Amino acid sequence: MNNTKQRIFICSILGIVVLVALILFSCQTAPRALKLEDCIVLEVEKGPVFQIIEATGIAVAENEVLIRVPYPGMLKQIYKEPGSRVQKGDVILALDDTPIKTEIDHIRDQLELKKNSIEKNKLNEASATVDLNYSEEVKNMAIKSLRSRLADEVQLLDVGGISPAKIEKTKEEISLAEKDLLMLKQKNAIRIKQLKAEEQGLVLGIQIQEKELADKFHFLSLMRIEAPSPGIILSISNKVGEYVNAEISLSSVLVRMSDLSSFKIMGSAEDKYAEHIKTGTKVFATIDNERVSGAIGIVNPMIEGGRIKFNVHLDDKHDLKLISNQKIAIDIVGSELGNAVRIKHIKSLSSENLTTLYSFEKGYAVRRAITIGLVNSDYIQIVSGLEPGEKIIIPKKGISVFHNNTSILINN
Repeated sequence: MNNTKQRIFICSILGIVVLVALILFSCQTAPRALKLEDCIVLEVEKGPVFQIIEATGIAVAENEVLIRVPYPGMLKQIYKEPGSRVQKGDVILALDDTPIKTEIDHIRDQLELKKNSIEKNKLNEASATVDLNYSEEVKNMAIKSLRSRLADEVQLLDVGGISPAKIEKTKEEISLAEKDLLMLKQKNAIRIKQLKAEEQGLVLGIQIQEKELADKFHFLSLMRIEAPSPGIILSISNKVGEYVNAEISLSSVLVRMSDLSSFKIMGSAEDKYAEHIKTGTKVFATIDNERVSGAIGIVNPMIEGGRIKFNVHLDDKHDLKLISNQKIAIDIVGSELGNAVRIKHIKSLSSENLTTLYSFEKGYAVRRAITIGLVNSDYIQIVSGLEPGEKIIIPKKGISVFHNNTSILINN
């Protein structure tokens, strides 16, 4: 019995000693004062605070490029096999251009013939114009001669040297000659119009064939298939030596490639957040420590492995920091408070079990009990304990430096 009392007494003494030691150690480690330069001062403010749902994603090409057959021909050579990465302008493959070169030579020959025909037509027009003008001039001279003869006959009639019938006959000859001249002029005008129409037809034919020739040269330049943008070759539908058609159909797709000039993110999150993952929901993607805003696009209705999948369309889909298959952290905006009391969320401030902060008042850090709400990487919502305009002070090493003291002097 005495031994038991002795043990209790000894244990009590040891407990008191340990308690005193802890108190003394606490007094020694808790700072009496801190330098302002070793602290961070934040202002309590009002502003939006949103809930963050963490997700992950992979950067993928936003679009797939389909290169169709520009012109029928044989696949001559493949320079970039499927899986190859290409830059804009890189030659992927070449089609045999011999048939189209033959067509170009044929069109050139036809153009030369048409141009020669135009020259001949111009010469014919000039020759016909000379002949027609000459015929008109002869007719005019004949009419002029008949009119002169009529004048002479009228004078003879006055002296009785000729009969009136003779004058009437001359008048008839003049009338017929004038009608012949009028008909000749009409025929000549029609003939000139015909020659000009023939020339215009030849010119139009030349213009059509020159356009056709330009088209052929354009297609000739496309017989070497080049990458229209940076990307990765996904597939080539034909093999070397095979003939390819240029019909407007799925079978005319010669090359499929991804377009690496713009990206989207294939994201996924735990299915417990499914109610927050909807088309149009705002997101932030972290790319090389920089936040890029965007929105959720198509959401896959099927849940696989406890995760829901969705697309993210970035506001800057051409960001040069984006790389194919790059892993990216995604923050989905769950709920948002538009005008909440908040403080900045800094590295030295742990938001887990945060129930105490220190306000900066007249050179002292004064302990304040607080209640927090929404927390994200930018801000912490203060539900109670602080008001907008107040300042809080946080040691750069963390709040634990204050050792939960009621107040600590801050030396400026």
